[in-house]
Amino acid sequence: MKIEFWSDIVCPYCGLMDHRLHLALDRFAYGDQVQVVHRSFQLHPDLPRSGVTQRELIGMAGAPASTVERVLRPIERAAKAEGLTPYRAVDRTLGPTDLAHELLAYAADQGRANEIWTAMFRAHFGQARKLWTADEVLDFAAEVGLDRTEAAEALRSRRYRARVSADQREAQRLGARGAPFLVFDGRFAVPGAIGTDDLLAVITKAWDESHPTPQSLPVVAGADGVCTPDGCA
Repeated sequence: MKIEFWSDIVCPYCGLMDHRLHLALDRFAYGDQVQVVHRSFQLHPDLPRSGVTQRELIGMAGAPASTVERVLRPIERAAKAEGLTPYRAVDRTLGPTDLAHELLAYAADQGRANEIWTAMFRAHFGQARKLWTADEVLDFAAEVGLDRTEAAEALRSRRYRARVSADQREAQRLGARGAPFLVFDGRFAVPGAIGTDDLLAVITKAWDESHPTPQSLPVVAGADGVCTPDGCA
């Protein structure tokens, strides 16, 4: 079974859902048979490379200052309750994530997509890391064991830009208006964050629909005799 997970590394619900997905798959009996495919969805591509604080972004968007306590602090409390700490949804800087997503696409080609996505979420929300410039992204790449020289060439050539853009277009074609956005085996989508128990229920439903249990056929008539391993009667 395949789970496609569209997200942005500056989306606090996305980082929380990445953690919940790990928890849900650990509890799922067939978790080792589930393929998670991370896909890119950029939320703020027009932010300056220097970055803006979360509070500045709230003001730029015209949202009320109460957004911090009404929306973001509860995300931090939920993360802490679920063992994801530290998790900074408020006290951090946000910036354009195009280069970060291109590095993640490069990591996918190295067979390390899921690992590096999780590491990037932890770097941003756990350490309030800035990952907007090429140097910032390449420093992170070296820290997680990616080849810095190869990664630098990938960013310089922008050879992953089309793939990142295609991810976003596909999500929008499927109806996504934001992130996180998860698609389960191409059968149905979950837009937004849900709890671990609910996520496990969706995974189970998708699995059951993809792997139906063989049912006995209805009996429409009797017969004069039958042979079994115990003999014929």
